[in-house]
Amino acid sequence: MSGKKVTKDEAARGGRARSVAELLPDAGRASFRKFGFVQHSIVSRWGEIVGQRYAGVSAPESIRFPQGKRSDGTLTLTVAGAHAPMMQHVLPEIVERVNRFFGYPAVARVAIRQGVVARPALKPQPPKLEPVPQELGESLRSVGDPELRAVLESLARGIATSETIPVLGRVKA
Repeated sequence: MSGKKVTKDEAARGGRARSVAELLPDAGRASFRKFGFVQHSIVSRWGEIVGQRYAGVSAPESIRFPQGKRSDGTLTLTVAGAHAPMMQHVLPEIVERVNRFFGYPAVARVAIRQGVVARPALKPQPPKLEPVPQELGESLRSVGDPELRAVLESLARGIATSETIPVLGRVKA
């Protein structure tokens, strides 16, 4: 034994109490490993990755990697019925877009499986923000990702309206 005395309550529950932060990585790791996804965002952002036209008729099912690697995997797509031949013609473009999303060559090939594609639920539109003030410049207008642009605009507005200069990581002497 480890030398620690186990109380009656700990034995009944199956061990010591563990924090949620201690348990969560194991649960997430197991579920992502089961479905083969490098990260869940490929599923949630599939429409942004491949475009709404292709996302309407396809959905990512899994990514399988060679033993001991995290690149050159096989992405399995579920494609709705008669759209499979069309999707075969655009597979190189899909591979390029997925790899651009990950930032490295995660996918080398795509396997197509015909099936029913669940329609994604309509997500609520983000609140409309007033236009970016002219004094903030044109740089924020060129940001393509709407979520990132909204966050950057909010940050810029906060800095522009604050009366003091924000100080990050102030060191106490």
